[in-house]
Amino acid sequence: MNIGIIFGLLSALLFGASTPLAKLLLGAVDTWMMAGLLYLGAGVGLAAVHLSRAALRLPAVEAPLRRSDVPWLALVILAGGILGPLLLMFGLARTDAASASLLLNLEGVATMAIAWIAFRENVDRRLLLGALAILAGAALLSWQGRATLDLGAALIAGACLCWGIDNNLTRKLSSADPVQIAMLKGLIAGTINLVIALGHGAAFPALGILGAAAVVGFFGYGVSLALFVLALRHLGAARTGAYFSLAPFAGSVLAIALLGEAVTLQLVIAGLLMALGLWLHLSEQHEHEHAHEALEHEHRHRHDAHHQHAHDADTPSGEPHSHWHRHAPMMHRHPHYPDIHHRHGHGA
Repeated sequence: MNIGIIFGLLSALLFGASTPLAKLLLGAVDTWMMAGLLYLGAGVGLAAVHLSRAALRLPAVEAPLRRSDVPWLALVILAGGILGPLLLMFGLARTDAASASLLLNLEGVATMAIAWIAFRENVDRRLLLGALAILAGAALLSWQGRATLDLGAALIAGACLCWGIDNNLTRKLSSADPVQIAMLKGLIAGTINLVIALGHGAAFPALGILGAAAVVGFFGYGVSLALFVLALRHLGAARTGAYFSLAPFAGSVLAIALLGEAVTLQLVIAGLLMALGLWLHLSEQHEHEHAHEALEHEHRHRHDAHHQHAHDADTPSGEPHSHWHRHAPMMHRHPHYPDIHHRHGHGA
């Protein structure tokens, strides 16, 4: 199994688990405040991880963010960390919970549509059917008998579009250190959301609630996002988005244990649909002769078939390692995904 699939599934599991855990805390915390605390928990926790690596003098095996990455990072934070939550909160205030829950599945649709249409990621009938099965399961899981289309619904759909843009733009950064990316997004988005919460009169919760929200944010947002970035590196945005759409099912299963929610026929059918979609994706075989154009970039790698290059005297020793390197043009055939080395076009 491709390691990117494992990263994508773990990311979905952690994010899905954060929903029922955050729900346990929401009664004592303002919604805006909760968003800020979750993001800050992610940012502060990952900052501790980042700083501890330097303090322990662990070898740097990931490429750091460079100045050329700053515009992409700014757009990612703007779309996913600021505009997305802002539109969601305005939308939630104007629509019912059933409609909101159903509409949030549009994030997966937006992510895949942008990846396939704008970024030309390869998709065949098998992958499309698998993605539709996963999304149908997620939609069924959130269906509560009715849905209304109004201004609130449009705002929530806009939030999902922002997150779809965020996911695809993050793909541009996926060769860099995922901890650093998730840390900066958490710190900046968390600070902005916290300022908004305090601006409309929200108060800080008790210390115990504050600590719990920080832990949920660290794992459910921070570690989850770092894993999501790694999945993007290996799979591309569309496939990663499909795996991430499994998060609602993970949250529903955990809610049964934590909140005593019932096992329903709706949950069982949704689980079967998602299992079908997951199987269609896991059993994908994409292999054809393809050309690699000359490419220069920096990322974590080993000296495999795609990395046969010479090292300078100051190049890090040991593997894996990260340094600027050049790929010579080559043509070969092997199974592959649209990772950072296989973002080529496909014929009819």
